Amino acid sequence: MYMKRSQIKRRPLADTVLASLEPEERDYRELDGNGLYFRVKKNGAKSWNLRYKKADGKWSWLGLGGFPAVSGKAARQKAQELQQMASDGIDLSSYRQEQNASAKQVYTFAQSAETWFERKQQRGLSKGTLRQMRLYLDRDILPALGNKDITAITRGDCAGVQAAIESRNAHVIAGKVRRWVSQIFSEAIARGRCELNPASELRHIAESGPRTQNYPHLLEHELPDFLKELRNGTARMRFLTTAALRMVLMTASRPGMVRHAEWKEIDLSRGLWTIDKQKMKMRRDFVCPLPRQIVETLREVYELSNRSRYVFPGIGHVNSMMSENTINKAIATIGYKGRMVGHGSRHTASTLLREHGWNRDYVEMQLAHVEPGTAGVYNKAAYVDQRTAMMQWYADYLDALEEGLSEARKRRFDDAVNVVPYPL
Repeated sequence: MYMKRSQIKRRPLADTVLASLEPEERDYRELDGNGLYFRVKKNGAKSWNLRYKKADGKWSWLGLGGFPAVSGKAARQKAQELQQMASDGIDLSSYRQEQNASAKQVYTFAQSAETWFERKQQRGLSKGTLRQMRLYLDRDILPALGNKDITAITRGDCAGVQAAIESRNAHVIAGKVRRWVSQIFSEAIARGRCELNPASELRHIAESGPRTQNYPHLLEHELPDFLKELRNGTARMRFLTTAALRMVLMTASRPGMVRHAEWKEIDLSRGLWTIDKQKMKMRRDFVCPLPRQIVETLREVYELSNRSRYVFPGIGHVNSMMSENTINKAIATIGYKGRMVGHGSRHTASTLLREHGWNRDYVEMQLAHVEPGTAGVYNKAAYVDQRTAMMQWYADYLDALEEGLSEARKRRFDDAVNVVPYPL
């Protein structure tokens, strides 16, 4: 049922009124309010127009879209925003042209992928990590998605990339690529290049792949015999090898970090080892407390260092580090091949400390485990006082296990858990 505009009784105009306004012999505009007009063409087409004053004081018109695609409420909200912009001196005509040009801009996935990779480079990731990212970008991701309009990529496209990698049983790589592709889309959304992340749910269809196993490690009841064998086997090993293994055990550090340790990082007077972020898996500086036992050992090592750059140099080379397999060979030498490896000592420490009640956050920080997304709150010296107490407790506990731990002494250790400073 049509309504003549002479029958309009109130403004702003209700959508029911807008829908029923009949066309006339000529196009006409009906005021809605605040410079917003409803236009009815003689052919029945209806749309919104905004009348606004330009910076030079002249009046002009701007179209806001057709009706009913743009409702009365939406048109009024947009009109209010544009009137404010006009009053602030913004040229609405130029603004509209820029908006239209931006809307027509097509971004390929490859463009967003390169932007993402550049940011990874700027963050100072290791050359090895960047090399791996570049390899799988060029080999798996970009050939499948690179030339596509990023807004046109589907979940099926992303699933195809994942499936292709899984088909060659590279499940670990598939997981990394899945995360990288999702990150690329997330950054593109933040930059206004697309609205959806079609890679966000790929984990739900990912193949499991073979289950990874923990490094061989010892439980608490196995430690006394191991520690005694280590003490007795010292004569069959270089002093530096034994010292390095003890440092791995008593600091719960990665063997590679101990091998790479440099004297410039060690502060024996304070009992602290500050590791540069370039050496850390998490790419952040890290402070590791050194128990008294390790400080004493390192003082002896320093006397033998012959001005070496590394704390544990290789044989015959002052400025080279200990070889990669030295620590595991030492463990095998005392009869624990297949039962224990250097990296497994981290699992041993984590399990023992947690079972005795040490705060999970202290343990995780000592292991240099940082949850994704916590970069903003990370502090290289976080919990350093608490971790100093914890690792001194742990070193003393290992010594006590080797010597033979009485129930009374065990209770004293239990009473010292999470006590700062360390009371024993």
